[in-house]
Amino acid sequence: MASNDAGKTIRAWEDDPGAPPNNRTPIPRPLPEMDRKPLSVGIRGAVPAAGSDAVGSAEFRYWTAAEALRRGADLWGAVVPNTTSWHSTVGPVLLAGLDEGRDFNAFYDRHGLSFFHGTAAGVTVFSGESADVVCHELGHAVLDAIRPQLWDTASAEVAAFHESFGDMSALLSALQLDSFRNKVLMETGGGLSQSSSLSRLAEQLGWAIRQRAPQAVDPDCLRNAANDFFYHDPVTLRSNAPASQLSSEPHSFSRVFTGAFLRILAGIFQAQQTSDSAGLDQASADAGQLLVHAILEAPVVPGYYSQVAAHMIAADDALFNGRYGPALRSAFVRHGVLSPVAATSLTSEEIAPHRDAMAAAATPGVQPALPEIRISGEQYGITGSFTVQVPGQPARFRVAGAAPDIGSLEPGNGERVATSFVEDLFRQGRVQVATAMRTAVALVDEQTVKTHEITEQNGAQRLIRRLFD
Repeated sequence: MASNDAGKTIRAWEDDPGAPPNNRTPIPRPLPEMDRKPLSVGIRGAVPAAGSDAVGSAEFRYWTAAEALRRGADLWGAVVPNTTSWHSTVGPVLLAGLDEGRDFNAFYDRHGLSFFHGTAAGVTVFSGESADVVCHELGHAVLDAIRPQLWDTASAEVAAFHESFGDMSALLSALQLDSFRNKVLMETGGGLSQSSSLSRLAEQLGWAIRQRAPQAVDPDCLRNAANDFFYHDPVTLRSNAPASQLSSEPHSFSRVFTGAFLRILAGIFQAQQTSDSAGLDQASADAGQLLVHAILEAPVVPGYYSQVAAHMIAADDALFNGRYGPALRSAFVRHGVLSPVAATSLTSEEIAPHRDAMAAAATPGVQPALPEIRISGEQYGITGSFTVQVPGQPARFRVAGAAPDIGSLEPGNGERVATSFVEDLFRQGRVQVATAMRTAVALVDEQTVKTHEITEQNGAQRLIRRLFD
């Protein structure tokens, strides 16, 4: 912003407008400096005057979205490598479109962020008005900036982690506000793992979707991080299920890792010297730091959740001398992300030989390409075959999620994980296929958002991701 705007304030929602009838009050916030480095953000269109922000107006929606973008970008900008920039197709500034049409949705597509509006029960909802939604989509862009390998990986677990990172981004971004931290502490009495304003994500958008599809989202929000979902191999799960059940659909399966992360945050907070707003601020900073270190270092494998979990424990060993180990191990075991034997195997002695390799993996630079397999297109009504990217890097730690009865699940192989993911995409109608590539029996669903497409690259057909919605 120009220097003559210094000291001006706008009004913004702390996390979400809330489900109707909304009686929340926006809070005053400093005018956001959108071009701040390393993660510059912006909004397409004209910039309204600061102060022209009556609730319900386009100006208010602009400033509350701008404040959320800046808040989230500052959160992650403080912990990602200092050379981090947006994906090359995004450019130097991540731009958002606040009203790209009619839909109860939002997405990141490696060009920018897109938000929409829709009407339910006579109420018009703008997804870009919610800081939860804005910071979730920003999270996709941040994760793509630091770990672009995940973008095209054919894995329900990798895709679900992308969605979980978006939700963790919303949680941690809300905790950047002292007023919100104090509110959550009052609500929970310091027990952060219970359902609260912190855990209930995107309440307004969840309400709007629930008016049309009551079983599609949680009863009090879009997704609640305070949950008891337990890990299953996503290959064995249904491709769709009501919100009360777990499925391999990425938003649904994301709740396993997000639930564990909320418990981790609660445990880290309990380990602080003070149980006040300052202690919660420190806890959120430490949790974000552990998460980013793990993402940079964890190999892309079929059991991706367990590798990220193991690397968070390893990061705690390196950064905090194991201070948060009990919180990490108990939360990951509680949600089955790690089996008990896997969690207890991650001792300092087990971690130490891998420290150089982890440091090398986290060094900014060109990341190695993942292997690919070829899948026959005939079974999906597509001419010829196409290639997909497989989660096939060597696992660093011998860890796995919990089996339903005793011990650990044996991680599946990358080819099975990838083919299962592709099958799910076609079952859900998520793949765009050009007319020229379709046979007479092609599986075509024109009513769903297409997250993937079959495209031709260098004379061969390949499945690539278009967006995270």
